[in-house]
Parts: sequence; C-alpha cells; structure tokens
Amino acid sequence: MTAGDLVVVLAAVLLSIGFAALIVVLLRVLDTVRDLRAEVNDLRDETRMLIDDLRISADEARETVDEARHDLERFDRVLGSAEAIGDAVGSTVARSAFSSPAIKAAGLARGASRTVSRLRRKPPTTNVIDVSRAEADHAELSAEPKRKRA
Repeated sequence: MTAGDLVVVLAAVLLSIGFAALIVVLLRVLDTVRDLRAEVNDLRDETRMLIDDLRISADEARETVDEARHDLERFDRVLGSAEAIGDAVGSTVARSAFSSPAIKAAGLARGASRTVSRLRRKPPTTNVIDVSRAEADHAELSAEPKRKRA
C-alpha cells in the first residue's frame, strides 16, 4: 500500500464517520420535528376550544350591550315624556295656584292689615328681630356683676 492508497482509505473512513454523524444528527432533528408537530397539534386543539369560548363570550357581551342600549333608549324616551308631563303639569299647577281666589284673598287681607297698622301709626308686626332692643338687652346683661363660683 502506497501513501496515496492510505490517504484514500483514510479519507473514505473519515467520510463514512462524517456521514454516520450526519445521519445521527438528522435522525435527532427528525425526532424533534415530530415532537414539535405533536405539540403544535395539541396547541391547535386547545386554542380552538379557547377561541370558541371567546367567540361565545363576545357574542353574549354584544347581546348584553345591545340590550343595555335598547333599555337606555327606552329610559330616555320615558324621561323625555316625564319631563314633558312635568312641564305641562307644573305650569298648569303654578298658573292655577297663583290665580287662585284663596291666594288673592290672603294677599288682600295681608295688605289690609298693613294699611290699618300704618293708619294707627303702629309698626307692623314682622318676624324680624329688633336689633336695637337686642343690643340694649345685651348691654344690661354685661353690666351685671359676675358671680364668682365658690
């Protein structure tokens, strides 16, 4: 065997070992790809169920929002009707109250009593406290000697 033959044999052995290593690596990659495919399929199955649940929840939420919007519109119509009724009744009640003969009679009586008291030169009775009299009472109270406690 010459050196050239030895180099060829050695190259063939090294290439065979390289191919064997490559085959082992490719088999490991193939196993990993199979495991990855199985995981992806499991993930798809789980996400399909979750997405279906999410769609159902979104549909229910949409229905609830639509129902709430409908209720709000109905409440707005009722409120508008109540305001219109309140305005109509309020103006009617106010008009009838201020034009009532009993109120006119009470106003006339109060005016007459003031006129009579002015003619008598007697100040009209009011619900206001006389400040000058209250100041005089206060001055009398502060002028009294203070008692000492024993």
